[in-house]
Amino acid sequence: VQLQASGGGLVQAGGSLRLSCEASGRSSSPYVMGWFRQSPGKEREFVAAISWSGGSPVYVDSVQGRFTIARDNAKKAVYLQMNSLKPEDTAVYYCAARAPQFTVLVRTPRGYAYWGQGTQVTVSS
Repeated sequence: VQLQASGGGLVQAGGSLRLSCEASGRSSSPYVMGWFRQSPGKEREFVAAISWSGGSPVYVDSVQGRFTIARDNAKKAVYLQMNSLKPEDTAVYYCAARAPQFTVLVRTPRGYAYWGQGTQVTVSS
């Protein structure tokens, strides 16, 4: 599975961005997909994850109510709508997918087998 992320950029605090990630290399969309982020000097942090059905996504507490993860299985894509952005949201954002035999949503990077290249999100104050 290859993942291609896009949509990052520079935005002022309070603004919005929408990240996209498209999967290729499989006939069907990966079952569990997620977003992580990493700031310089920090460990990669879980942001959100979603199952194939799209029901009951999970989020890290710091983005709950501001970010929304969604997916389009026909397009083999996952999206992250980010609203009310804060300077502390600045990071490189990575999309990820679990290996197809795993169906449980997990928050640890080790649970994801496939990773996109990352897209930079910078929020200015």
